Amino acid sequence: MIPMNQIISFQLILGAVLSLITASVKGQDKVLSLNDYFSALYQKDQFNGNVLVAENGRIIYEKSFGYANYSSQKPNTANTSFPIASVTKTMTSTAILQLIEKGKLQLSDAYSKFFPAFPYPSVTIKELLSHTSRIPSSNFYRFLDSLRNVKDTFFTNSDVIPAFVAMKKPLVGEPKPEGDRFVFSYSNINYHLLALLIEKLSGMPYQGYLRKYIFFPAGMESTSFSEFYFGIDRNICKEQRYRYLFSDAPESIDTTSDNAYIFTTYNFKGHGDVVSTAQDLMKFGQALEKNLLLKESTLMQAYTPVVYGNPATSGYGLGWSILHDSTKGKIVFHHGGGIGIEVMFVRNITKHQTVILFDNMKNPAFNVAMNALKILNGESVSSPGKSIAKLYGRQIAKGNFVDAEKLLEKLSKDSAAYELNEDQMNLLGYQFLWNNINDKALMVLKKNVELFPSSWNSYDSYGEILLKVGRREDAIKMYQKSIELNPKNEGGKKILQEILK
Repeated sequence: MIPMNQIISFQLILGAVLSLITASVKGQDKVLSLNDYFSALYQKDQFNGNVLVAENGRIIYEKSFGYANYSSQKPNTANTSFPIASVTKTMTSTAILQLIEKGKLQLSDAYSKFFPAFPYPSVTIKELLSHTSRIPSSNFYRFLDSLRNVKDTFFTNSDVIPAFVAMKKPLVGEPKPEGDRFVFSYSNINYHLLALLIEKLSGMPYQGYLRKYIFFPAGMESTSFSEFYFGIDRNICKEQRYRYLFSDAPESIDTTSDNAYIFTTYNFKGHGDVVSTAQDLMKFGQALEKNLLLKESTLMQAYTPVVYGNPATSGYGLGWSILHDSTKGKIVFHHGGGIGIEVMFVRNITKHQTVILFDNMKNPAFNVAMNALKILNGESVSSPGKSIAKLYGRQIAKGNFVDAEKLLEKLSKDSAAYELNEDQMNLLGYQFLWNNINDKALMVLKKNVELFPSSWNSYDSYGEILLKVGRREDAIKMYQKSIELNPKNEGGKKILQEILK
């Protein structure tokens, strides 16, 4: 007879082994699901870059897709570095919060305490960190552009305060109570000003401070800075994009972009100038979690919304966006975007989970990152469909109208593999319209009305192209239908009144 204590011990051991096996199987299922999801995105031209997913400090999925340089067919690899764009703000914020911990300043301090020439004495450090400063950003860039047109020059952080002084523009809007989402106005300039403050209080260049007090303690050996928005790291990817939905091939943004002048005109620091890898970004997140960079109490301040979100949006703290819905844990993140780059850095700080996405073909990254987080937590997500609007648009652009109609009809029947999206069809029509390709815009926007007859916006858009080509009576009918479907379409009402005059 086997003693009872041995039976119990065996059962405990067996239970533990079965638990480990079950956890391992579930872990493998997550990895397979993540790979299926990202492979489908890549196959359907919706992802080109690097992804890293980690849990409890361990990478469970990491993979590279597509090209770091499309023209040379150089592939993305784990060592490829990417401009992280506005994710840089999380590091600038960390630097400011470190200086607060060192007693150099307080969140409630006015910025003008350190820069007396700054013409907005009511603006505080906290307001700059949380994008609630109300500084006149649009006027700022228009002012600099006017200077650029006068002389051949470029601008750095040292030009920011003198520009505000010269502009003589008041703050935008009225003060609102903390938490009011309408006071939030995202602006890179807030972080140009914070980078200047870091330099003044530390006595070091902004880049030197981040290297010494953030990159080095976090072990971020593959992280550097850009100059004029372009990295000097030899492993850096090329930023590319499909200019239009109907484009056949991507373009390099520094040579053919409509905004190429930006890359020789502005060399600001603090808002979006860091270049990094997925693994280095993970190290940054880990260093925060282990309190190597900031105290826990300081981090909790950073992760507390100054601007509250609602169920459809996220709030914003001190350099971090915070998801409104916390039922699956506290999720903080930052998105980064440029003309040819999309970045998402997402951390579930309750469950110790991280999702990092880089896409150097400008495919939207927010929903993809959130879907990856859902998969990590055992939720199912729908498989992406290839964009019908893109394939249809490419046939239209070539003048293959009959072939385009046949293709649209065929692909629309395969909803498992292809996605017909009203907004994309609308955008396609407008892209032809903006380029004065009126016959193609007319065809696409008419088709969108046929495909989505209950959409007020499709009638509004079709009315716009009809008006442009001189079909006044038809345009009136479209605007009337749009307003019938949406009585709150004030823009449509205004245009209709002008036509009827």
